Amino acid sequence: MTARDAVLDAYQAILLEHGQRATTLAAVAAKAGVSKGGLLYHFTSKEALAAGLIARLDDLIDEDLREMSAAQDGPSRYYVRTSVWTDGPLDRTLVAVAQLAQESHADARAAMSRARRQWLALIREEVGEEATAHAILLLGNGLYFDAALSGGIDPDREDRFSVEHLMPIVDRLLDAAPA
Repeated sequence: MTARDAVLDAYQAILLEHGQRATTLAAVAAKAGVSKGGLLYHFTSKEALAAGLIARLDDLIDEDLREMSAAQDGPSRYYVRTSVWTDGPLDRTLVAVAQLAQESHADARAAMSRARRQWLALIREEVGEEATAHAILLLGNGLYFDAALSGGIDPDREDRFSVEHLMPIVDRLLDAAPA
């Protein structure tokens, strides 16, 4: 891991744990284990940190889109199947950028919107119809939101549905889409 990545990881962690206001340059440098000068070498401002995190999200989304396009079971099933919290790099970066977007950061909002449009486009390409594509996207988004509200995967939740329980619904939506 490079020092630049360590600084971005620290910035991201502070965003996730404490929110945007806590992301001072000094706090990020301390969490990353670098001097403030070391941080400034890679990121000259908080805005540069945000831009770096958004670029990281764009890269992770591009990787996810490639995997989604290549998924043997199709983009729709892939999207729903992967719309669970795994605490992986995409999850953590997506939620951190969402924190920025909630604070009215225009570039973060644009990145979130761009990701949504790209995921929806792949689903729409598969199903050939707008309403069905949106329903599948919202099904995945609902899974993700539910996981966020409950703090991640909770195996003891009585009302918990596994993703596999939802795949027949995705299949019915795919079968009902106009050819």
